[in-house]
Formats: sequence, structure tokens, C-alpha cells
Amino acid sequence: MLWVDKYRPRRLQTLILNKHIGEHLTQLVATGDCPHILFYGSPGVGKKTLVIGLLHQIYGDGVEKIRVETKPWKIQLPSRNLEVELTTLSSNYHVEMNPSDVGNNDRHVVQEIIKDMAKSRPLDIQGQRSFKVLVLNEVDRLSKDAQHSLRRTMEKYSSACRLILICNNVSKVIDPVRSRCLCIRVAAPSQKDIMQMCQHVAGKEGLKLPEGLNTRIAAASDRNLRRALLMLETCQAAKYPFSDDQPVQLTDWELYIQEIASDILGEQSPKRLFVVRGKLYELLTNCIPPELILRRLMLELVKKLDDELKHQAAQLAAFYEHRLQEGQKHIFHLEAFVAKFMSEYKNWALSAFG
Repeated sequence: MLWVDKYRPRRLQTLILNKHIGEHLTQLVATGDCPHILFYGSPGVGKKTLVIGLLHQIYGDGVEKIRVETKPWKIQLPSRNLEVELTTLSSNYHVEMNPSDVGNNDRHVVQEIIKDMAKSRPLDIQGQRSFKVLVLNEVDRLSKDAQHSLRRTMEKYSSACRLILICNNVSKVIDPVRSRCLCIRVAAPSQKDIMQMCQHVAGKEGLKLPEGLNTRIAAASDRNLRRALLMLETCQAAKYPFSDDQPVQLTDWELYIQEIASDILGEQSPKRLFVVRGKLYELLTNCIPPELILRRLMLELVKKLDDELKHQAAQLAAFYEHRLQEGQKHIFHLEAFVAKFMSEYKNWALSAFG
């Protein structure tokens, strides 16, 4: 088991980070009811940990008996029959799923599958709550139609189920859904918090973690606790005992994006654009989210740019990140960003050195 999961707190009372949120949720459950809740914040800040703790606070140890199911769902539409396959993680009291996994069919998943689950009460409600909890991940990636369907489901079946929504960017969730939820922002941990957690996990594993290596892991983690613990585990697998000057290994896809940034700055031509497009497509086929690719590529480019161009590069990235949300073919918008950046960079180089 990865250290991220092995040392994840299972109860709100055992939280090391986000204790104030845990106390608030404990008081909320103690009132005897629980509203729909929307947790939002950047990746790796502890949203899933809070959800696990909240479920345990509501239902007790029963939520730990979980099963993973992947099964086809047949949905009858007016003009055709639709069959989608979706993986769910469930117990007798809750169901966790990611509706955006089915792509353009997410609206039908929200309308039919969630509606069907919301109708059923927990299998054993003796001494437990009389409602079931549906945990929906990556709500910000749902289409607008799916989010509007979600709003109607929240209203109609509120007596039988509660929804816990998780997202990274709350601005991509429509107002009607947000207004029906208790919105809780989970802030990113500071570098000091990340260093504390890394020392805590290293101590549990019986490892001695040097201060210098711990500081570099925290700096490279980008305030993502999950990423920091994975880096720590990678360092331990690569070399132990640790040394103070031991390098922190980046993931393969991050090294690949560094290579793409060097390709872009090295030459601005249609031939090089074709090569870069192939590398971007390879990242997408390996399930790296397009928004993450664009953000990381922009950061790598900015590191090597003149101050005059940094603001322009950020503007271009913001423009095409918005296009990513509106369109379906992600490779088109990533390639358009690279092509536009190459054009702007070449014009700047010609005017500056020509």
C-alpha cells in the first residue's frame, strides 16, 4: 500500500491538517442532519480525507467495508438505448463515483444512474442515518447539462440521499448547484505543514529524514501533500539511508514536459510544431489531464523567458485553458497554444536580436 493511503487519517478526530474543518463537520453531524456539501481546493490538499472522515462520523465503521464494482448500465433514451460502463466504490451506506469518466454521456449518468441510487435507502439503517450518501468526484469536469440534471436530483431526492461533491475549481460549478450545498474550501498546506507530515510519515516507517531533503521535497511538491508523500516514497526506494543532498526525482510526465518546453524554445517552425504535437498527444493518451499539461508547460516556458514575455505567455495559457473547457478535442487547443506561443516568441526574438 502506498504511504499516501497507508497513513491517511480515517476519522475527523485524528486529522493532523485541516483540524478546524474537522471540528466544524463533527458539530454539523452532531445536530442530527447533514446538508449537501461541496469540498473544493487544489489537488492533494486533503479533500478526500475529509470525505472519508465525514462518512465515518455519520455511519461509523460500516463505511470501511467497501467494494469496487464495474458494471454496464442500460439507459433508455427516447430515440435509442444507451449502455455505459462505470466503476463505483461503495458500502451499504454510500456510493462513490466519477460521472465525468463517461465523457459526453455524463448527463445521462446523472439523470438515470444517480436517480436510481438516490431512491434506495441504506440496507441497514438500525442505529444509523436514514439517508444514503453519494460522493461525486471531479464535479467541475461535468458538462453544464449534467450539472443542471444534478441540481434537479438534489432537490427531488434530498430526503433519501445527501450528495458530497468534490472539485478542484469551484468556478466551473454552476451557481444553482453551489447554492444548494454547504461549500467548504480546503486550503493548500504550507511548506511547513508538508515538512511536518513528511517527518511524521518517515517516523512511522522508522526512517531518518534529513532537513535538507525534506525542505527540497516540500518545495518541489507545489503545496500538494499527496505529491510530497509520493516523492518521499520514491526517494526511499531509490536510496536509503537518505543523504542531505539527495536529488528529488520528478515524475516521467513532468520530465517529458520539460523536454517539450526545450523543443518549443529551441526552434519555431511547422516541423517542430508537428513533433511537439506528437509528444502532447502521447501525454494525453497516457491519461495526463489536458489542463495539467497546459499549466505545467506554461510554468516550464516561463522559467526560461525574458520578463517581457512572461505576462504574455500567462495570458495565452489562460485563453487556451478557457478554450479547453468549451471544446471536446483537447489536442487542438494544446497545439493552438504552442503554435501561438511559437509565433509570439519568434516575433519577439526577431525584434530583439534581428
